[in-house]
Amino acid sequence: MDIDEFIAANRCKYLYHISEKGSWPNIQKLGLLSTSALLDLCGVTDTERFNIESQLRTRKVLIKHPTYGDIYIRDQDPMKDRPSDGIRLTDLLEPGTTTQEWFEFLNRKVFFWVSEYEFKKMLCARLYRNKPHWVLKIDTMSLLTSYAGKASISSQNSGSLYSKKPRGPSIFVPFLKSAAKNRAMELAIEHEVSNIEEHTLSVVECVGSFENNERVCKPVKQIWPL
Repeated sequence: MDIDEFIAANRCKYLYHISEKGSWPNIQKLGLLSTSALLDLCGVTDTERFNIESQLRTRKVLIKHPTYGDIYIRDQDPMKDRPSDGIRLTDLLEPGTTTQEWFEFLNRKVFFWVSEYEFKKMLCARLYRNKPHWVLKIDTMSLLTSYAGKASISSQNSGSLYSKKPRGPSIFVPFLKSAAKNRAMELAIEHEVSNIEEHTLSVVECVGSFENNERVCKPVKQIWPL
């Protein structure tokens, strides 16, 4: 599928990436890095690396680096088992994929929401509502012109068990081998987007909430460009 076809099929002139509040200065300097790329950059190894990269992170992780300062790695709490609902990751993974392989697979990717609706839905979810996040609005054409060869798409939210859908590496279709019928919820770039500022249109602080039984996502202030 070419880029124009992808944009038309998914109505996604823009992509969205949710980042930690305060993270944009480091993203400008370092690029948008996957969890694995961040751990490489910061020299995290052995048990500490395994705990962050190879198993579930139920809370965000702070790495203090002498050069890059405080770097936060986001939690993966939506992938937590919910035994009371009969939902376990091991039951949903495709045959032959271990939980360690799945977490390491996801942690090698940088993720973008293909629709504005989906990123707002995430910010309004119980775990994240009423907390400010910095949202990057990305030019789809610009990003994929540079990174189509490293891109893949998924039709589901790979980082959440709430959909209860089977999952594994096969749910990601390489962008260059995808077809218009492969509708996307996520777009992922392998390892890093080193020059993300070149593809970013704006960075806005947003807060999601739940008011009068409705999801509300409010822009608080523009972070970049000023």
